[in-house]
Amino acid sequence: MSEDRTILLIGSGPIQIGQAAEFDYSGAQACRALQEEGARVVLVNSNPATIMTDPETADRVYIEPITPEAIAEVVRIEEPDGVIAGLGGQTGLNVTAELAEEGILEEHDVDVMGTPLDTIYATEDRDLFRQRMEGLGQPVPKSTTISLDEDESVTDFDEAAFRERVQSAVDDVGGLPVIARTTYTLGGSGSGVVDEFEELVERVRKGLRLSRNSEVLITESIAGWVELEYEVMRDADDSCIIICNMENIDPMGIHTGESTVVTPSQVIPDDGHQEMRDAALEVIRDLGIQGGCNIQFAWHDDGTPGGEYRVVEVNPRVSRSSALASKATGYPIARVTAKVALGKRLHEIENEITGETTAAFEPAIDYVVTKVPRWPIDKFDDVDFELGTAMKSTGEAMSIGRTFEESMVKALRSSEYDPAVDFEEVSDAELESEYLERPSPDRPYAMFEAFDRGYEVDDVIDLTGIHRWYVERFEKIAAGTAAAAEGDFTEAAMVGRTDAEIAATATAGGVDADVGQVESAVPDRTYKQVDTCAGEFEASTPYYYSARLPEFLRGADTAGAADEVRVDPDVESVVVVGGGPIRIGQGVEFDYCAVHAVRALRELGIDAHVINNNPETVSTDYDTSDGLFFEPISAEEVADVIETTGADGVMVQFGGQTSVNVGEPLQAEIERRGLDCEILGTSVEAMDLAEDRDRFNVLMDELGVAQPDGGTATSEAEALELAHDIGYPVLVRPSYVLGGRAMRVVEDDAELEEYIEEAVRVSPDKPILVDQFLDDAVELDVDAVADGEDVLLGGVMEHVESAGVHSGDSACMIPPRSLGDETLGRVREVTEDIARALDTVGLLNVQLAVTGVDDPDADSEVYVLEANPRSSRTVPFVSKATGVPIAKLAAKVMTDDLTLADLDVDEQIPEHRSVKEVVLPFDRLPGSDPRLGPEMKSTGEVMGTATSFGKAYDKAQDSTGKPIPESGTAVVDLSAEEFPDPGTEAGEALVSGYAEHFELSEATDLIEAAKRGDLDLIVSRQRDLLEVAVEEEITYFSTHASAKAALEALDHAGDDLDVMAVSDRPKRVADWGAGE
Repeated sequence: MSEDRTILLIGSGPIQIGQAAEFDYSGAQACRALQEEGARVVLVNSNPATIMTDPETADRVYIEPITPEAIAEVVRIEEPDGVIAGLGGQTGLNVTAELAEEGILEEHDVDVMGTPLDTIYATEDRDLFRQRMEGLGQPVPKSTTISLDEDESVTDFDEAAFRERVQSAVDDVGGLPVIARTTYTLGGSGSGVVDEFEELVERVRKGLRLSRNSEVLITESIAGWVELEYEVMRDADDSCIIICNMENIDPMGIHTGESTVVTPSQVIPDDGHQEMRDAALEVIRDLGIQGGCNIQFAWHDDGTPGGEYRVVEVNPRVSRSSALASKATGYPIARVTAKVALGKRLHEIENEITGETTAAFEPAIDYVVTKVPRWPIDKFDDVDFELGTAMKSTGEAMSIGRTFEESMVKALRSSEYDPAVDFEEVSDAELESEYLERPSPDRPYAMFEAFDRGYEVDDVIDLTGIHRWYVERFEKIAAGTAAAAEGDFTEAAMVGRTDAEIAATATAGGVDADVGQVESAVPDRTYKQVDTCAGEFEASTPYYYSARLPEFLRGADTAGAADEVRVDPDVESVVVVGGGPIRIGQGVEFDYCAVHAVRALRELGIDAHVINNNPETVSTDYDTSDGLFFEPISAEEVADVIETTGADGVMVQFGGQTSVNVGEPLQAEIERRGLDCEILGTSVEAMDLAEDRDRFNVLMDELGVAQPDGGTATSEAEALELAHDIGYPVLVRPSYVLGGRAMRVVEDDAELEEYIEEAVRVSPDKPILVDQFLDDAVELDVDAVADGEDVLLGGVMEHVESAGVHSGDSACMIPPRSLGDETLGRVREVTEDIARALDTVGLLNVQLAVTGVDDPDADSEVYVLEANPRSSRTVPFVSKATGVPIAKLAAKVMTDDLTLADLDVDEQIPEHRSVKEVVLPFDRLPGSDPRLGPEMKSTGEVMGTATSFGKAYDKAQDSTGKPIPESGTAVVDLSAEEFPDPGTEAGEALVSGYAEHFELSEATDLIEAAKRGDLDLIVSRQRDLLEVAVEEEITYFSTHASAKAALEALDHAGDDLDVMAVSDRPKRVADWGAGE
């Protein structure tokens, strides 16, 4: 069936709003499934931060732009027999369609496997889909399509006629409000509920530009109905099953990716469920989908036994919901989809969890799963995060509990989100208008607050529009939590609160209680197994969740009361703490590190247990580890897993700030319980020292390592005094933060005072760091592994952006090109000194700045900016560029049994130049400042590799989806201080460089020119102009460094694409900083 066949798998590209890590999980799982069937797998993806782009994931791995040109080159090199379109998200789907339309697939005899392209077109084209549903007799919302004629463009059409078309569409669906939906986009991009005609005109105009086929669907608004999804699997024999259904707590009108989602559904009557189940099977069979997919419904109670429903849409592919459904049920949707694409039937595919059933067996669950999104509110104080039909969240957390209440509270805790408001300062009127009526990330907490204030259930239903069943459960959660203040600890525990939370609530309420007292008064957590069959068959896969058992089960001698965790006490075991939901500053890079740690442990014969709560990730796949615990990441819950498994060690280095932050309280909890378990690798004390600016400064002084002048301030007066001593400009930021949160460059006292007042409110408990701003310095990142004595440099990266742009937002290159051997040697020396001084065991990231690089008459000086003895976001990029798996090496030396000498791994320097570029979310967050600065704003990354920096940077820009145009009209605006004066040599070079490729605009009103579509590229720092550039999808560069890099890319734009498998890229064995 699949022997000797070569299958092309196209990934989804970078993490972005609407398309996150779920496709790393599904792609990696699919590669394994295809190889199990004897297929040769060729993988293409542009995202280096993923497990799926590891060379061992597929037979051939290409980290290249996901564009028709690059994929076509891979097709010519590898000669695949088939391509699977449904596993790479909307990106993979769109590029497969383009390859087919351009005749590339037919030219090279490449079959589209699984779901046919005609089916994809029938679901993505809203008008075709509506007609198909009406032909089946399935109810759909009234809708009509607005499209452009062949001779029209989005910037050139008759305005009056266009407005008439929009008005006609509104009339066709029954008037305003309507929902505007854009075809062939992800995450609801360009979509929304619209009440005003003028807003609709602009929404349609934007949607026509975003849509691949220039179509926008206008539908009647069914806002307020219950929204559901059914995850479906079908094979070529027409065997079709429902994997699960998922119900949104938030009503229609809010994108499902923005909503809290529950499975199984709680409010739909059985008659309604059966009607929608039958409809789902009928629709998927009629469409001919092969593999995993989902269908969305809207439902409301019209007084009949089953209620009334509408078919909203079908996703003919594995999706974000598929990842949630897989983790919720244990059914491996991506694995089965890949095998179905090869021609296998569901009854031929074994269920690996039970070992007794097949993929044709519908899952059954005896627990409640809740998913809560995670929004980047802390990064964008200028963005309105009211929830609607377009996604703004960057990630999600999932939880499992025996009851909805327990599952809901665990999900909220897993999201690691604190409300952006202090409700004690909010009046009842504001609570109602701003936090209950208005859907936002704060609404669940506002509901708890309302019940604490004595609001009735009917009041909250009227204000929120949320179904009564859920509102009543929120009231129960609020009551259970409040009971702790009266001394009733059990009720609070049963709704999902931790012992520590209960003790804090009790103490605040005047009840004398500590964690130990609560612990002895409440039921212990019992671990139950996710088995896909609700206990009907014995499961062999160790996938667990915790629950506090109801009173009638406590101590009972029944299967329902038993702890189901199975471990071998004779085998050494380690718990790896994951990173939780994806957010800006903590992305899929940390899941990559955690998975590599797990694989390293298993290679050593050590059982690896994972605790994490992100359903999108590879670390939470059912067969990644020896034990998966889907739990919130707190010291208490990690300690429970350690105690239950009898783990000998725990690793907190690999999950980013989430896992690092749990280290200190976890160590205290381990000691309190008397557990025989140690935190492996670098000590918690050393990690804390690296984070503590004053103590770290002292250490650097002792080592003779230069640092920018700076210090810590605990008051406004101290901050001003420090700034005067250092001299403006200074870089200010809070201590103990992730991703440069609230970081800013300030130029004078007034800006510093404004920063303290608006951003951080400095206090002794919340100090700020004030540092010398090193202008014109070259910034570096170094990733290294240490075993307590020896140090291996994984890679040295040079930032493209200069000081003032957060390292997580700067493009960077490996190897660096601005450093001489002497300077690189000093970088090595500093890194080794810091590693030894911190007694680093495991990973170490050091950020440095080098001055004097561009001045031949000056001596270069290497400054240390910070050191983090843990995993970093650049670890995957370094590993892909050099071929050295540094996260795996780190995990192995952390076990105490191995040293770097034992592992006998050489440092490697790549011969080609690799560029890591970031993906920014400004198009999804209207109102956000699109200029790069010291606070991190990027959601993901891509990688471009070529023999020259210019071509590598060009390929990286292509991979972001924002390619550099090669001609047209450009604006080069050097009015901002960030750019050189036009009269200087540097300024003239920039202007003349762009003049060689573009006609330079002479428009007096640049904003209007951009809105008219007259501009193709913008170099500027003007916020209002750049906001229009984002809105109109015009490529722009907001810094001098990126504008120069883009010029270099333009000079190499005509070079060969330089497409090459990762394993074929040449490297030389050499020590970084040792010279040639």
